[in-house]
Formats: sequence, structure tokens, C-alpha cells
Amino acid sequence: MIRVIGAGLAGCEAAWYLARHGEEVELVEQKPVRRSPAHSSDGLCELVCSNSLKSDDVFGNACGLLKEEMRRLGSVTMEAAAATRVPAGGALAVDRERFSEYVTRKLRAEPRIRIVCREETELPEAGIVATGPLTDGALYAAIERRFGGGLHFYDATAPVVTAESIDLSEAFTADRYGRGTGDYVNCPMDKPQYETFVRELLGAEKVTLHDFEKREIFEGCMPVEVMASRGKDSLRFGTFKPVGLADASGKRPYAVLQLRRENAEGTLFGLVGCQTNLKFGEQKRVFSLIPALRNAEFVRYGVMHRNTFLDSPRVLQADLSAKDNPMLFFAGQITGVEGYVESAATGILAAANCLRRLHAKPSLVPSDVCVMGALARYVAAENAHFQPMNANYGILRGPDIRDKKEKKKVMAERALGEIELFRAALAE
Repeated sequence: MIRVIGAGLAGCEAAWYLARHGEEVELVEQKPVRRSPAHSSDGLCELVCSNSLKSDDVFGNACGLLKEEMRRLGSVTMEAAAATRVPAGGALAVDRERFSEYVTRKLRAEPRIRIVCREETELPEAGIVATGPLTDGALYAAIERRFGGGLHFYDATAPVVTAESIDLSEAFTADRYGRGTGDYVNCPMDKPQYETFVRELLGAEKVTLHDFEKREIFEGCMPVEVMASRGKDSLRFGTFKPVGLADASGKRPYAVLQLRRENAEGTLFGLVGCQTNLKFGEQKRVFSLIPALRNAEFVRYGVMHRNTFLDSPRVLQADLSAKDNPMLFFAGQITGVEGYVESAATGILAAANCLRRLHAKPSLVPSDVCVMGALARYVAAENAHFQPMNANYGILRGPDIRDKKEKKKVMAERALGEIELFRAALAE
């Protein structure tokens, strides 16, 4: 029986892959015995930050391409996302509760998977560790003893409001550049409103951080107040950019905060790009300055939490096994990938190679012309300043084509061809 520790995205993918390929799996999850500060439900595959899995554009976005790579390898994450999708324009967003329920039902119904609720305190000599970026306690101490400590960065989550509390007379529905079916609620601001919001945001009381925490905020999940501190127009050219959006009169606003569905019913909306470390009362005060949110009911406030990841170039191989033990694999954000989809993808790769090692077969890692292979090779490559990495074209080996649209199309076709070769090789 193969032990998989952690039932988040990566752990569930790993368990599902192994079970589909005939192996008995013990999936160890600490909930409900113990929860991290970021978790609120007892279900598997709980999405603790955004409910968006980012772009679904296979031929124009690296994360969209990674999703298709995973679909071709039988991803349970992609299956669950398709079944619980909510409107989000060109993005793949899900009803987070139904998403978790779907995966939980799927894995509990699989006879080869035995789900065990306990807190793991030691590293196994064989199996897959997918305990996520909030790994702490005795298991973190065991990892620290084994590998000399972990690395950390801090990220933040965004607030969520009820749909009925949004003042729709001060908002309009539209997707940027008209791509989609009007899935986003857009909260426009004129120049004085925007400047007031930024002034109050910068002056709002924040949760106190230690000095080292301030230095380790991850650029890919930056609190909105940190972005605003980089210049008065930084939000207008970033999170609040109005480009590609127009109200009913055809006018482009000065700045726009977008809201995205959090559930299928459309009763909850998340503030897109508004991860924050403001105190709860200050979040309500400052975001209520936006006209469409003046009476908003906040059902969840943003929080900042520590994310832990290994110094993977020093301790992991590209197949995600430990350099000091080829039977011990790691998967998920603890490996140094960043993002839901990226984490799930490492679960598939770790499981595939764990299975091969158990059957005395050599590891297989797809090349860096596909996103899955490029991410795996990134986390294992020598890097003195290692930081978490999202799916992006920069880590792929690309063709020498100047036209960007054509280049992305060629890269996608080549990546999917590589995944087909990888899938065939795994079946041998």
C-alpha cells in the first residue's frame, strides 16, 4: 500500500492516479482532527484562497495549456472543475464547496483508496508527502531535521461579499474586451473616488507583521495595499485596470474593481485581486468606499498566512523524489510551485514516478517543451535564489518565432505532443 500524506489538490491527484493504476492507497489527512488557520471545512481538496483556477485558454495562456496537459493524463482536479464550474469569462472558476464535495465523493467511492484521518508526525521512508504550503507542527520539524529547514513566503486571501448586498446601480456586468458572457460584476470609480480609496487603503490599520515577513511577501499574491504603496496609479495599471471594460454608456471608467462568482448560485462574490492584510474592520471600511460596495456584507475577510516550501533545487530530483531517498516523493506547493493547477499537476507527476519506482522502472519526466515538465525541471534546477513559480511561458523551451500569437500556438501544439509521448511511455 502506498501512503500519500495530505488530501489537498496534489495529494488527491496522487491518490487518484495511483488507484486508477491498480495500487492500494492510504490517503492520510489531518482534518478534522486538526486544521490549519486557513482551512474551514472537513472536505478534501479545499480551496483556501481564490476560487479561480486561472485562464482556460489552451493556446494563449501557459496555465490554460497546463490544464489540457492534465486532462490528457486523467486529472481528477480538471474533472471536478468541469463539473462545478461557475461563469468567469475566460477563466476556469469553480463553486469551491461543490468542488471539494465532488473530489471527496469520488475518492471515498474508490475502493483502492483508504482515507485515514490523523496528523502525521514523521516522514515516511516511501510514499508521497503533499501536505501543502501550511505544513507545520511535528511533520514540519521532521522535514527540517531531514533537509535542514524549509523556506517561507507570506501570501494573502481576498474578501468575499454577498451578491444581494452589492449596489448594482453603481456597477455593470461585463468581461474584459467582451470575452465571456458578462460574468464579472464591475465596480467603477471616478478619479476622486479612486484617489480617496487609495489614500484610505494606504492609511488603514494592518495586522502587524515581523520584519522578515514583510520581506517575504510573494509577488504573485501581493496584498492590494502593498501594490498601492508602489505608486498612486499602480492599482489602475494592475488589479483595478479599466482597459477593455465599458459601462452601459460605452464609457471606460477611471478605475474598476471586479467581482467574480464564488459559487454556482451566484450568491457570493470575491473581490478579484484584493488579497489583503488589513484588519477586518478596516477591510469593511475601506472597500465600502467603492460606490457599488457601500452597503456590502462581508462573509469572509482577507487574511495573510505563511506558505512553506522546500529548497527544492538542493533536496529534490526533477521526478520530485528526494535526492537522499528515491522512494520518498513530494508534491504540491511545498515543492516550490505556486498555484492550484500547478500544485495538482505535481501530484500526477509524483504519483506516476512513485509507481514506476515501486515496479523497478526508471523515472520519467516530460521535457521542458510542456508546462508540467518545465515546472518539474524548474524546481530541481540549481538556483541560489529559489522562489515559487507559476505556470508561464518563460520556463518553457520555446521556438524562435517572432509573432507572439503564432509562437504560443506552436508551443501549445508541441507541449500537447510531448504529453502524448509521456502518456504512452508511462503505459509501457
